[in-house]
Amino acid sequence: MTSAQSRTDTTRLLAALNAGNSSARLRAALAIGTHAGPEAVDLLVTRSGIEPDFFVRDMLTWALTRLPPESTVPRLVAALRSERAQDRGQALHTLSKIGDRSAWPAIMPVLLRDPDDEVARTAWRTATVLVADEEKESLAAELARQFGRGDREVRLSLSRAFVALGDMIEPVLQTALTDSDPEVRAHANATRRLLHDPDAGFDLSVAVATRIVALGPEQPVSGEDSPTC
Repeated sequence: MTSAQSRTDTTRLLAALNAGNSSARLRAALAIGTHAGPEAVDLLVTRSGIEPDFFVRDMLTWALTRLPPESTVPRLVAALRSERAQDRGQALHTLSKIGDRSAWPAIMPVLLRDPDDEVARTAWRTATVLVADEEKESLAAELARQFGRGDREVRLSLSRAFVALGDMIEPVLQTALTDSDPEVRAHANATRRLLHDPDAGFDLSVAVATRIVALGPEQPVSGEDSPTC
C-alpha cells in the first residue's frame, strides 16, 4: 500500500467515527487502533469527549493506548482542562490505561476536587495508578478532603482509592476520625474497616461505622462481627 493510499484509508476511518450507527463507529475505532498512526490522536481524543456509546468510548481508549505516549499524553492532558465533564473523565480514564506518570501534575490536586462526581471518581482511580511512592502521603491527604462527599457509589469509589494506597493511609484516617463532621468520621471509619478487612462489604462497614460514630468508640456495636451478605 502506498503512503497516499494509507492516508486516504486513515481519513476514511476517521470520518467513520462520526457515523450515525454506533456499530460503524465501533468498527472504525477498532480499525484505527489496529492500523492508524499518531495523526489520529486529535480526533480520537475529541471523539472520546462526545461519544455517547460506552463500548465505542472503550474502543477509542484502546485505540489511543496503541499509539505512542509522546503523541497521546500531551493531548490527553490538554483535554483535562476542558469545560466538558466527559472530556475530562475520558482523558483521565485513558491516562490510567496508558500509565504514563508524566500526567500526574495535571491531576493533583485540581481534578481530585472536580465538582462533577463521575470525573472526581475517575480522577481518584487514575491517581492511585499514576502516583509515585513518594507522593502517596500527599495523595492520601488530598483524598481525605473528600470524605463524606456524594452518594454510596461516590463514597465507595473514594474508599477503594484509599485502600489501594495501602497501610500508609492510617495516619490520615486517624485524623479524619476526629473530624467535627459525623459524615466524614463515618466514611473514614468505614474505609478503615475495608483496609483491614478487604472482604468486608461496604454497606455493612458504613452501617457499623455510622453506629460507632453515633454511639462512641467505646460502645459495643451489635452485629459488628456478622458475616457480609
